[in-house]
Amino acid sequence: MDYGLPILLALSTSTWFFVFILVVIGAMYGGIYIQAYFARADVKIWELIGMSFRRVNSRQIVNAKITVVQGIGEESDTGISTRRLEAHYLAGGNVHNVVRAIIAAHRADIDLDFDRAAAIDLAGRDVHDAVRTSVDPKVIDCPDPKRSLKATLSAIAKNGVELKVRARVTVRTNLEQLIGGATEETIIARVGEGIITSIGSAGSHLEVMKNPDKISTAVLERGLDAQTAFEIVSIDIADIDVGENIGARLQADQAEADMRVARAKAEERRALATAREQEMKATVARNRSRVVLAEAEVPLAMAAAFREGNLEAVGRDHGKSKP
Repeated sequence: MDYGLPILLALSTSTWFFVFILVVIGAMYGGIYIQAYFARADVKIWELIGMSFRRVNSRQIVNAKITVVQGIGEESDTGISTRRLEAHYLAGGNVHNVVRAIIAAHRADIDLDFDRAAAIDLAGRDVHDAVRTSVDPKVIDCPDPKRSLKATLSAIAKNGVELKVRARVTVRTNLEQLIGGATEETIIARVGEGIITSIGSAGSHLEVMKNPDKISTAVLERGLDAQTAFEIVSIDIADIDVGENIGARLQADQAEADMRVARAKAEERRALATAREQEMKATVARNRSRVVLAEAEVPLAMAAAFREGNLEAVGRDHGKSKP
């Protein structure tokens, strides 16, 4: 029996199947592989195939790898491998944003490795914006009208005069404390509290208006950027307006309240005096009625004395009695 023909057919079928597989792989990954190869991105073809099975966007990973190679250097210099990029993608991170941040930090001579950048990205922070802010500090309004709906801070000096202040805080990102550090809201709250405290400790509002830089210096000395994701570069008082004289108004309100209390007490004393007067009048009337009753009893007593012979009439002739 001749087995040559079946074997030849089997080999031919296997060859065509292998060629078909190569054609499919070439059609799916050929273009991106060639792109990575000529960019010296060092991405293997089986890595691209594995990404498909792991449902990883191979185009995004390869583009990120090419960006790293062109912006910083090859994998042997940066340590950013295809597997690490893929792991960050599978963890839900923004690979492109992390790569851009690392390149920007490298150009600005900022120490930022892939692990820290990936951790910042997974923590929900915009790592590229953080690097840009670290290089180019940004300005935060205090208070921020978009957050608090207030245009100024209200503070009262010791003399009772209100000052309305608007400040501008220049900050740069502190990459070492970006993970777990407080956000802009904390910076705004701390600076606002420091400004109000500094104005409240001033003896007069004129001192503050004359030297507003003292407020900035006093607030900066408090170390308000501790445990935050930012480093305060400067605090500038942008505007100061004089508000109401709260102290005078409070004194006027207090005087009005004291006057009302005095009036109430005087009315109370008048009412007590009126009641006492009425009581005395009643006492006088009661005593008068007792006198009238006593006067009415005198004739009755005299009549009874005459009847009983205990009283004799006395004439006008030297006290002789008449029969």
